[in-house]
Amino acid sequence: MPDIEIQLTEQFAAMLELVRQEQGLATLQQAAEWLSKSGIRRTAERMTGKRRAFKLVVPPGNKL
Repeated sequence: MPDIEIQLTEQFAAMLELVRQEQGLATLQQAAEWLSKSGIRRTAERMTGKRRAFKLVVPPGNKL
């Protein structure tokens, strides 16, 4: 996956630093990744109503 470079405001960098410390992460990049993944996870939970495993749907008769 390609890296995405963004410009951080002082406020956003401070918020990432708080997340980094709270989650015990080594870098601000890890904090940004953690926030992104947790947001995706929460959205998926709201859409499905529960924590669900995502499984590949294969039409009948097709083999992987």
